Amino acid sequence: MAGLSCGIVGLPNVGKSTLFNALTRKAAAAANYPFCTIDPNIGIVDVPDPRLPVLSKISGSKKIIPASVTFVDIAGLVKGASEGQGLGNQFLSNIRETDAIVYVVRCFEDADVVHVEGKVDPIADIEIIQTELILSDLQMADQSFSRLQKQAKGKKELVPVLDTLQKCINHLNENKPLRTLSLTQEELEHLSSYRFLTSKKALYVANVAEDCLPSLENEHVKKVQEFAKAEGSLVVPICAKLEEEVAQLSEEDAKAFLQDLGLAETGLNRLIKASFSMLDLITYLTTGEIETRAWTISKGTPADEAAGKIHSDIQKGFIRAEVVSYDDMVTYHGRVGAREAGKARSEGRDYVVKDGDVILFFHH
Repeated sequence: MAGLSCGIVGLPNVGKSTLFNALTRKAAAAANYPFCTIDPNIGIVDVPDPRLPVLSKISGSKKIIPASVTFVDIAGLVKGASEGQGLGNQFLSNIRETDAIVYVVRCFEDADVVHVEGKVDPIADIEIIQTELILSDLQMADQSFSRLQKQAKGKKELVPVLDTLQKCINHLNENKPLRTLSLTQEELEHLSSYRFLTSKKALYVANVAEDCLPSLENEHVKKVQEFAKAEGSLVVPICAKLEEEVAQLSEEDAKAFLQDLGLAETGLNRLIKASFSMLDLITYLTTGEIETRAWTISKGTPADEAAGKIHSDIQKGFIRAEVVSYDDMVTYHGRVGAREAGKARSEGRDYVVKDGDVILFFHH
């Protein structure tokens, strides 16, 4: 998947499909009964970036290509999913391929929407989902451990990998997600080929009712914030119902509607930004007559690797990168003006790319 991908998980009837509909503006069946999502719905969402239209205007670009986030909506998990309850394991495998997991938890009271566990308790909801993911990881870790143990008899280099897996198994057996286990760089490398669900970064979406606007706060949200803080995760409070309404409106109407409610931007924008910052992602920009485009890279990426995002040939034949900051592009009306003002820098392959760098790569 290009860019960033997030799996959305939650118990049935917490507003997960409603949120997904708003995110992708396409209708995933949102009904008031469990298991109305069977196959995972996949939606690719543009990352809002006000810099792109500005650069496009300066360069007279024919098209704009924003960065994107892929959201995978997983069927409502229930207790026992890891043992195949409900629709179980097949869904868990859909999120193994994602970069991060978004937990949607219910922080609203509504007598008309049934809650599978009979009461609104977001922490209990998180723990049910967490337990299912932990059990699924445990199963995978145990199987891998037995398999490697057989191979390790003749291959001593596998012993450290076995030790790391054992460390993971012990942590999971304490009912703790792997993202809270401190591992050395070497241990992380041992695990790089395993797609453990609980080692992924987590983001909690607290779904509130419309009567919590504009503060988006209530007692349930506070509990989720305390829980997330303890494991170093982020919380984004959202009113999924409102987001679904806003998603139907034109950009101007949506802006006015949000302003009337006292909100600066949509919850979806906040969710996308939080996903980026949680995974330490940034975007650099390229612009010209053909297109103005945002490219997603990890913070700390050197220039030659960033060039490889565009094409592996550019990385291989890398000569130099001409970098102009976004602000200088605007001030001096483009690259030529920035060059004349001495604001275009020539950087080598080790230059660490920054968010908003507008880059022209020179290559063989």
